Amino acid sequence: MKTRSKSEIVNEIERCGVVAIIRVQDPTAVRGVVDALAEGGLRALEVTMTVPRAIELIGEIAPTLPGDFLLGAGTVVDADTAHRAAGAGAQFIVSPVFRTEVIDAAHEDGIPVLPGCFTPTEIPSAWDAGADVVKVFPATSVGPSYLKDIRGPLPHVKLMPTGGVSIDNIGDWLRAGAVAVGIGSALLDAKAISTRQYSVIADSARRVVHNVRAAREGR
Repeated sequence: MKTRSKSEIVNEIERCGVVAIIRVQDPTAVRGVVDALAEGGLRALEVTMTVPRAIELIGEIAPTLPGDFLLGAGTVVDADTAHRAAGAGAQFIVSPVFRTEVIDAAHEDGIPVLPGCFTPTEIPSAWDAGADVVKVFPATSVGPSYLKDIRGPLPHVKLMPTGGVSIDNIGDWLRAGAVAVGIGSALLDAKAISTRQYSVIADSARRVVHNVRAAREGR
């Protein structure tokens, strides 16, 4: 992977339109999942800290990825973990919560951060604190209309809904104003992973890429 500036990484996340969230319990499956997502055309991936040996895995995988990849660390809730993930090769930090220490730590390491927020008060507060993109989480119970309502008074804030995003509704979120979406369980079929049927993951990734393109082309 090549070195990029914070703004270049954010621009690339927006261009991809999707951050694939890798949250599995078997660390030996991560490499296969990464390769399957890549085969399907996805280029922005996030390994969550709930994966056993997550930091170590990032360190192992990061140097092996092509230059057009983005590899991030997710479920980061403290500054120390953010620093360790960046040191291992993570190019962006994602958190389920808004903590200024995580924002500051990521920026100290020169990488963007996407903190999790939910309310119309949290979202601009995180943006003002330096968030590069605000992860709207959990988006499960609100739907794309909530995002559209938030963007009305806050059109300058970059939003990435996570939770409640499926392969089939990605277009709805993008049309509502999301710069990208985070998608995990809807993309990573647990049974396919457990049986190492990675072609299923690759096929799902292709559908995601197709639906992003279709939404952006107005189809």
